[in-house]
Amino acid sequence: MAGPSGKIAAIVLAVLRCDQRPGDLAGGNGIHRTTVTRWVREVIGLLAARAPRLDRALKKIAYKGGGVVLLDGTLIRTRRRTGKENRKNYSGKSKCHGLLVIALTDDRGRLLWVSAARPGRTSEITACRHDQLTAKLRAAGLGAIADLGFVGLDDSSPDADLAVITGYKAARNRPLTRGQKLSNTALAAVRAPVEHGFAHLKNWRVLGKVRTDPTWATALVRSLLVLKVSR
Repeated sequence: MAGPSGKIAAIVLAVLRCDQRPGDLAGGNGIHRTTVTRWVREVIGLLAARAPRLDRALKKIAYKGGGVVLLDGTLIRTRRRTGKENRKNYSGKSKCHGLLVIALTDDRGRLLWVSAARPGRTSEITACRHDQLTAKLRAAGLGAIADLGFVGLDDSSPDADLAVITGYKAARNRPLTRGQKLSNTALAAVRAPVEHGFAHLKNWRVLGKVRTDPTWATALVRSLLVLKVSR
């Protein structure tokens, strides 16, 4: 990665924090656009490689005496594509095109781990099962608190301890009892900090509307996680 390290860092941060276009940065710094693009990709690749794996992130929390983590998913908006690429990235839940990312935070909303970016039509439960989330939570001796979108994720036997704790869902002919409503309210208060974690992540304007493929988006999100943790 040839070039002054301070200059490279400033350019990469301008792209991530302010979503500056490589062409604009190239002209202002007297370098070629492809050089800016290469610097950005190399730095993001190096940062993403330092992102914690799921099992290691959980073991670290357990080692520090933690008992629960907060679980949620978010959609990172992308530009609209044509054909099959357009269909698989459309989220019926959010009514827009994007990539789904699952994240874990501690009880204060500090990001611990982010999943790979997957097409927007992927359900949160499917994404968690792909990462074997419940099995790894049990292996670390932890539980996760999640919203109603994750009901059914933990399909273990009735005798086993729950790895994913969610609220109660009302059925068409079975309204929630007063106790179930109070339980949902209490869980919502506990899991509120996870929203702060996502909000801090999305403060990086480069995530305003990602113009790239899922593989590169995964590296991008994980590099931002590393920057957040290292601050």
